[in-house]
Order: sequence, then C-alpha cells, then structure tokens
Amino acid sequence: MSIPAPLPPGSVIGILGGGQLGRMLAIAAARLGFRCHVYDPAADAPASQVAAASTVAAYDDLAALDAFAAAIDVVTLEFENIPVATLRHLAQQVPTRPGADALAVAQDRVDEKSFLNRAGIATAPWRPVHDLPSLVAALEDIGAPSILKTRRFGYDGKGQVRIAAVDGAAAAWEEIGSQPAILEGFVPFSAEVSVIAARGLGGETVAFDPGRNEHRDGILHKTTVPAGLPKRLEQDAVLTAGRILAALDYVGAMGVEMFVTDGALLVNEIAPRVHNSGHWTIEACAIDQFQQHIRAVAGWPLGDGTRHGNAEMVNLIGGDAADWQRLSTDAVGLHLYGKGEIRPGRKMGHLTRVSPLS
Repeated sequence: MSIPAPLPPGSVIGILGGGQLGRMLAIAAARLGFRCHVYDPAADAPASQVAAASTVAAYDDLAALDAFAAAIDVVTLEFENIPVATLRHLAQQVPTRPGADALAVAQDRVDEKSFLNRAGIATAPWRPVHDLPSLVAALEDIGAPSILKTRRFGYDGKGQVRIAAVDGAAAAWEEIGSQPAILEGFVPFSAEVSVIAARGLGGETVAFDPGRNEHRDGILHKTTVPAGLPKRLEQDAVLTAGRILAALDYVGAMGVEMFVTDGALLVNEIAPRVHNSGHWTIEACAIDQFQQHIRAVAGWPLGDGTRHGNAEMVNLIGGDAADWQRLSTDAVGLHLYGKGEIRPGRKMGHLTRVSPLS
C-alpha cells in the first residue's frame, strides 16, 4: 500500500472537539504552518479561541459535518467520546487519523480490554457486567475489593465505584445508573505510569519517556518525569505502547496508562488522543506530544521525542487557577485554557517545572 503524500504547510487540519487538548493541538499546528478548523457543539470552546476557523454544531448534524469536511484536508480528534458514526461519516470524504475502528475500541471498556488481551497485553482481571446478577457472579469470580466502571463515557474518576465486598453489589449497581459495565479486579500496585507514543502513516513509532502519575479524587494531579522505574520496566512500557499502536494500525499520538505491579506492568486504559499526562513535553522536549500528533496526522516524519530536562507537570483544578498572578511570576511554564467559569473538578490549566537532567 502506498503512503499518502504529506500535507504541505497551509493545509487545514480539522479537529473534532474544542477543549484544551484541541487548543494545544491548534497552537502546535500553527507552529508548523498549518491552519486548524475546530468542530464543537459549544460556542467559544477553548480551541476555537486560537483556531483559524470553527464550526459550532452537533456531532450528528450531517449538513454541518459535510461542510466541515469540504473545508479541511484531514480530520483528527481531541477526545475519545466523539460518536464513532461521526468519524465514519467524515471518513467517506476526508482522511480520518486516527480511524473510527481505533476510536470504537477505546470508547468501550469491555472492547478495550478484549482487544488488549487478544494482543497479548496484560491487564487486571475483568468481567463484563450486564445486570445485577451478572455483577454478583463477577464478584464471586474475581473477588473483592473490585472496581465497577461504566462501559462508556467515564473519565476523571466519573462512572466508577469501588466495591469492598459482595454485599455491596446492589448499591454499586444503582450508583452507576444500572447501565452496562465492567468489573475490574483490584490490583495492588506501586505506581501508575503512562506512555505517550505516536505512530506515523508508514508505521514508524516514537515514544516519550514514561511519566509517573499522581491522582487526587480520580483526577490527574501531577506527572513526574523520570518516572523512577527500573530501566527494564521503562523499556517494557515503551514497547507495550508501540505494540498497541501497531495492533490498532493507529495514526497519531496516544496515551497508554499502566499500573506497576510486582516487577511487571498491567495496562489500565488507552486514550486515542494526546494526553493530560504528556503536557510536560511542551517545556521538556524540542518536539512535544501535540506537534508529534500533528506531524503524524499530516503525514510528516515524526520528530525526536528525547527530553532535555526532568519535568513535573501539575494540573490547575478549579480554583487553583485563580491565583494566576502569582503563578505567572514563578519559574514555570504556565498554561491557562481560556475557560470562563471556574468549577470544582474542572481542569483550568497546568504548569510545568523543568530541571536539569539527572
């Protein structure tokens, strides 16, 4: 199969989704001479503030999607809850990178775990849950404590509940809204890490160093690089991410989250997009995750992901961003996302500290 020609500067990259990830993608694309057209149902989305053009329309508005497709040269996405049908409709008219099949796998936790296990990737033990009896059966099989998660649409700790014992099944089932779910066995782990990797049109793959993640209330608080893993596990993490991208025939950047257990790695989940835990690459690498994604979807050669410093990225959640005057005078890379309303649990920005390599 021949590889499509790379898009020249001046081409228009369509971005489905207008959040902060789309905003940073548009900024990275502008550095390379591309223009971005953002499609999002919300007016004044963070990405539309910095894009060359924007469309405000629902994801099932076929007329708006057709006009969007006619105005762009390639389409990508900034979050994984874009309807698969939207991407399949656009794929009939314009290249979609990544493709709808990869998106579909990542949107459903049962499909995701099934895919990973078929690819020989280790995960925590899991069982699909369709109703309360199947939840009870899964708990008896896997044991407790376990984590019950909705199959779709959960993020930042939403759509999941921990079950301490089998007699907590009914309350947990009700708490997630009695909807299709997955039960995942609790895994004792020493750290949570993630790898951001990108794959180009020709199959070449580049990965950034793994980062160690710290969560608070289900939301990523801090990512630290280096992750402090043994060299063998660092290499295993990078190779695992590469295997996943290849198995999906993926184009673009992806975040792969993993648990570090007793000398081994278990993949927790994949995100078919640039990832919060990769924001440190903006200050600590010559080519960050956002530019790497743009390079991949535009058909350009991927860049060198080597970092030139150690990094600590901290999310600004809710009121954390209100102290922007003080934050702006610190020796940090400060990023504010242009969101007007500060709400508890809302990602308003992030900051990154870089120190010399150790």
